[in-house]
Amino acid sequence: MKVLSIYIFLFLLCGMASAQDLNATVQVLSPKVQSTNKRILQTLETAMKDFLNGRKWSQDNILPQERIECNFILNVTNWDGNSNFSGELQVLSVRPVFNSGYTSTLLNTLDKDISFSYTEGQTMDFSDQSYLGELTSILAFYADVIVGLDYDSFSRFGGTPYFAAAQTVVANAQGSSAKGWKAFDGNKNRYWLQENLNNKLYQPLRSFMYDYHRNGLDLMADNASKGKKAIFDLMPTLSQVDMQRVGGMFPLVFFTAKRDEFVSIFANADMQQKVQVINILTQVDPANGLKYQALQKQ
Repeated sequence: MKVLSIYIFLFLLCGMASAQDLNATVQVLSPKVQSTNKRILQTLETAMKDFLNGRKWSQDNILPQERIECNFILNVTNWDGNSNFSGELQVLSVRPVFNSGYTSTLLNTLDKDISFSYTEGQTMDFSDQSYLGELTSILAFYADVIVGLDYDSFSRFGGTPYFAAAQTVVANAQGSSAKGWKAFDGNKNRYWLQENLNNKLYQPLRSFMYDYHRNGLDLMADNASKGKKAIFDLMPTLSQVDMQRVGGMFPLVFFTAKRDEFVSIFANADMQQKVQVINILTQVDPANGLKYQALQKQ
């Protein structure tokens, strides 16, 4: 009986380990909150971390070393001293580059429409069938997006089922009074991010993500010139993104994550290549035009 118990324990332990897809770091900050007792913020931070890291988000068995690195920073700007919170959530995720110690940013976004209720010690309930709460729905939405972007970078359109899962979270939250879930809340929110990611008009950008990472960045450790050439040859395909949709949420998220990396990659290119890259990037990402123009001076 004792041996059987050990086997059961090991089986459960292995199951728990395989259920973890994310390696999420969570920070809850509250510089604007005036309170002498912020213990609840510490328990909130732990609850968020346990929720993100303790659930199964992908369809595959993820090894511990393959867990997706991500960071959630919740800046609480208002707390009523009881259970009601509001603030901003910064979400960042990266993926490793093959045979290197370098990580490439996939997501770097600031959600300014966070409001939720949390009581110290409460269970973090979530269901993909219905809306059970604001905080867990927001965390699950970004977990699905993180996994989807990661899969898209390793397999062409591999993130499709996870973007569909994010779409389901949004659909379930349509009855919520909180901001960020609906089309009329603005054009830069959770609704529009999932809409773009699931919209076929943005497939050229998703396809670019795969080629850029697998056929470009992942080659650079072994052959830097070959990897850079592959990325340079790929840049014109960014122009396939519908120009009327350049201001969409997904392009905004994509270029926020990649703008500095683009500049770094082409910093040592010859001037002819730089001019071509600058022209493409300023066309498809005019908001960061000055950053790309700086390439001419490097």
